[in-house]
Amino acid sequence: MSAFASRWATPLVTGLFVVSLVSGIAIFFGVGRAAFTGMHEWLSMVLVVPFVLHLQKNWRPFLAYFKRAPMRVAMALSFAGALAFAAPSMIGGGNGAPPERQLIQLLPSRTVAQLAPLLGMAATDLEAALVGAGLKVTSPDEPIGQISTDSSVTTSQLLAIALAAKP
Repeated sequence: MSAFASRWATPLVTGLFVVSLVSGIAIFFGVGRAAFTGMHEWLSMVLVVPFVLHLQKNWRPFLAYFKRAPMRVAMALSFAGALAFAAPSMIGGGNGAPPERQLIQLLPSRTVAQLAPLLGMAATDLEAALVGAGLKVTSPDEPIGQISTDSSVTTSQLLAIALAAKP
């Protein structure tokens, strides 16, 4: 094992776990969801690398845990808990994304006229706000995704403009 892995695996696992723990708790309670969700997802993926290095460094002691019941029981309970959350979407189909994300994914195919009432606005007012922000809108019946493509902005940028125009 490299000196780097030996020296840094456990501190990196610890630091990234604490970030994942805090951001996960914040997301669970709905605090700063916009700030914490991306952080939680990406840094949890980064956590995989030092975790694997940590396992490599501590392989023999890790295997010794499996000789005792607590590790086997803990693993069984953990997998059962994970399955309880995953099974409904696996059985019921769908894309597995949370409902709010599925709803967001529908927005690019919706029109200005369909989005405006969600913001408490008339379609013409939302259209004017988008045009006022420099976007190319030909009609309130034009899909949001098409407007963002024609205006060279992301759908997220377009939606931020629309939300800022909300009364």
